Amino acid sequence: MTMAIQDDKALQSKQMLCDLYELIAALDRRVPQLERSGEMQIAQEAAELRERALSLIHKIEGTAAKE
Repeated sequence: MTMAIQDDKALQSKQMLCDLYELIAALDRRVPQLERSGEMQIAQEAAELRERALSLIHKIEGTAAKE
């Protein structure tokens, strides 16, 4: 792989990591409003999304560590 392609991939990975960390921070700030209809489902889906984001972070950071 050429240096320019490696740099581009590294930049894309770094941006994706930033975005994923921002997503997790936003999900962590959200306070469930249990009196609202459907809130339990929203809270569950938010927790699942957080876990998926963490999984992606681990994969990206693991890939970056190998390169």
